[in-house]
Amino acid sequence: MPAAMLPYACVLVLLGARTAEVIGTAGGGRLRWEAHCQQPLPNRVPVTALLPPRLEGPWISTGCEVRPGPEFLIRSYTFFPNRLFRAYQFYYRDPLCREPAHSLLIKGKVRLRRASWVTRGATEADYHLHKVGIVFHSRRALLDVAGRLSQTQAGRDCAQRLPPARAWLPGALYELLSARAEWDCTVALGFTMHELSLVRVQSHLQPQPPTGPRLVEELYLGDIHTDRAERRHYRPTGYQRPLQSALHHAHPCPACGLIARSDEHHPPVLPGQAALPLRLGGQWISPGCELRPAVLFLTRLFTFHGHNRSWEGYYHHFSDPACRQPTFTIYAAGRYTRGMPSTKVLGGTELVFQVTRARVTPMDQVTTAMLNFSEPDSCGGPGPWSLGTERDVTATNGCLPLGIRLPHVEYELFKMEQDPLGQSLLFIGQRPTDGSSPDTPEKRPTSYQAPLVLCDRVARDFSRPPQHRPLLQQPLSGGAQCPQGAPLPFLLLVLGLAFLEWL
Repeated sequence: MPAAMLPYACVLVLLGARTAEVIGTAGGGRLRWEAHCQQPLPNRVPVTALLPPRLEGPWISTGCEVRPGPEFLIRSYTFFPNRLFRAYQFYYRDPLCREPAHSLLIKGKVRLRRASWVTRGATEADYHLHKVGIVFHSRRALLDVAGRLSQTQAGRDCAQRLPPARAWLPGALYELLSARAEWDCTVALGFTMHELSLVRVQSHLQPQPPTGPRLVEELYLGDIHTDRAERRHYRPTGYQRPLQSALHHAHPCPACGLIARSDEHHPPVLPGQAALPLRLGGQWISPGCELRPAVLFLTRLFTFHGHNRSWEGYYHHFSDPACRQPTFTIYAAGRYTRGMPSTKVLGGTELVFQVTRARVTPMDQVTTAMLNFSEPDSCGGPGPWSLGTERDVTATNGCLPLGIRLPHVEYELFKMEQDPLGQSLLFIGQRPTDGSSPDTPEKRPTSYQAPLVLCDRVARDFSRPPQHRPLLQQPLSGGAQCPQGAPLPFLLLVLGLAFLEWL
């Protein structure tokens, strides 16, 4: 399936090293998209990363989030100047976050350490929890949590600290962790705050006519492992959906005021919205540079042909968090089945994708050299690879050095939404954190990647892949405006590229 074909690579970048080779195109040393989804961008909106990140202040979700499981939640975190923090996590029974189940109150201390040597553009941090409390908003929620705790002996001891269902009191706070009392029931519940160990803050200006641009600040925290059993030991290398500053968030945001005013006793109940049916068709692109676990920077571009249920996709891989230094491109194509409503993830649609064709384009010297050192029958057949030249790898059943296997089947999860500006969003299932592929029904995703946005124009000719350029983060209405061109920077020298698991 399209997004499911994202390789999980371990890439270590040697800063300062450059390669002088440039791939020229019409326009004199500039790389451009093909004219599939090309529109003028008169007002480029730059994204600025704040280093070191400034955490002080309130940060909130801008809507209902879906974590692997699935878990439907809303987050509201406040960081204080003395490095203390207070975090609310509101959990719900439904994907629209209208039926509160329970709320967590988390207090502790966080200390920024250093720039991450694994995830470029991120900052590593340490945290210490002082207190974790839980408030149940229904008897059913109390029974659900008690049932999860009762699965282990340690959990059964913790469950005894909770009241029986008949004695449930609305608004009562029960402690799950107390640093002062030296006891901790969060382990039995599978709860961690490891997301605080990886931090990135970035800002941009949102066009806001007629009053002028508005500052938007975003806080990216570490990703959550897709396997609940691994979360206790996992240290993030990717990000979750970003929080936004409660003081400087995108507009309009119908949920932001509700979330900012909420606490553990008064969880936000989001405004109702009509569910959108999944109608695949047209061209969809990443609105910005994406990061996957194992340090993979990329942008995605897909076209779905609804009349015959076929799809085509381009995966543009980069070595930097701004997606300006390309490493390689993968083109893939195939077919997909008719969707069925998911019984496990409410609001989602289950599909099965077939991957039958693929092409590879090396975009830097290191990837080109790696492919030239590979066995000819493992990737593209005999003949040397050259920088910037695309080759078909279908005849060799994929490309072993890049982890591409053909033919291939993946079990997927899709969802379609509209943002407050009316822009269409397509959510595709989150990749397994361990880099494997959802190639069985049991491994079907239960959460989503960052959304894709619908382009104004539908691609008509996919015979050639678009050239690389960073996709811009710009609020748009209706369909997205696709980028036109950007100067080609010098490429960073990649120190190592691990074998990838993706198809």
